[in-house]
Amino acid sequence: MNIVLARIDDRLIHGQVVTTWAKETKCERMIVCNDEISQDPIRKTLLIQVAPPGITASVVDIDKAIRVYKNPKYAETRALLLFTNPTDVLRLVEGGVGIKSVNIGGMSFREGKRQITKAISVNEQDVQAFQALHNRGVELEIRKVTSDSKEDLMSVLGGGH
Repeated sequence: MNIVLARIDDRLIHGQVVTTWAKETKCERMIVCNDEISQDPIRKTLLIQVAPPGITASVVDIDKAIRVYKNPKYAETRALLLFTNPTDVLRLVEGGVGIKSVNIGGMSFREGKRQITKAISVNEQDVQAFQALHNRGVELEIRKVTSDSKEDLMSVLGGGH
């Protein structure tokens, strides 16, 4: 599988992804990787329906995402992977998936999270997963759309981490 973009954005398939990232990356397939959503038939159906024409969408659990990545049948597929959190990305990387860079587009604020940019809020579990990805040499860059300048997530996380 040719991973053209791995993106954390808890809105998953939405306007920015459809109008800019899908076109810029020329992806053939969007794969939402999340255990919880893969078990929710309504959310799964809605996500698959909002994929742009000509792009196949799938919603799979993390274990299946790893199996699909390793399946030679998909070796030439240009895939855009979507995640809601860095822990799921780390699970794929630990499972042998070749993710070299992660784009962080949006992680909404909730109780127990601290806001580090206008669009990104993290809790301690997120910070630990980002640190583990960084330690493995995975680039962690913040950008909403392709025309924005890359911002290094680890610099934004800053002191104490």
